Amino acid sequence: MIRPPKRQGEYPDREIDCQEAMEPGFQAIVDCMLEVGWTRGEIMRSLRRLIAADNMTQKENAKVEAQIAIALAMMRAGRPI
Repeated sequence: MIRPPKRQGEYPDREIDCQEAMEPGFQAIVDCMLEVGWTRGEIMRSLRRLIAADNMTQKENAKVEAQIAIALAMMRAGRPI
């Protein structure tokens, strides 16, 4: 089971707590990948690429959501899109 944050909202060690909560699952993934033949370097490079892809996806999703919000506001105001 993954531990939740120790408190609601922001607090000084929240990111450290998140890392500690993630550590067992992360280590399990790495161990499984090593067991089936991937190298540690391949695993770490792939994780970095997955993180970068997720960041890009989040940015693109935010852009699309903003464009949709603008289009809806313009429609409500009776302006052509």
